[in-house]
Amino acid sequence: MANRIGLEIRIAHYPPYCSKHNPIEHRLFPHVTRACEGVVFKSVPLVKELIERTQTKTGLRVSVDILNKVYETGRKASEHLKSTLKIIADSVLPQWNYTVSPQSDNELPQVVF
Repeated sequence: MANRIGLEIRIAHYPPYCSKHNPIEHRLFPHVTRACEGVVFKSVPLVKELIERTQTKTGLRVSVDILNKVYETGRKASEHLKSTLKIIADSVLPQWNYTVSPQSDNELPQVVF
């Protein structure tokens, strides 16, 4: 994606069980919880509608997309992919935070099918 858009992409992961430090969760979830209060969830469309109704006086509005895809867990990037990407680890928590830089055309690996 960095190559496609020509921009650096900074990736910051929260370590397992550390969502308490995620500012998005703290700003969004209390309002979503309030919008869903007292309702029995009978269907996915109902939950989607309730969450989409979430808003605040300060301008928070929520949009919802339902993803029906089943994602495989434990998938790892191949060594070839990792060796061909321009990845720069951050100085703080480098195993969780890094930047992927776009590659110039002469740096791009040749993909053969």
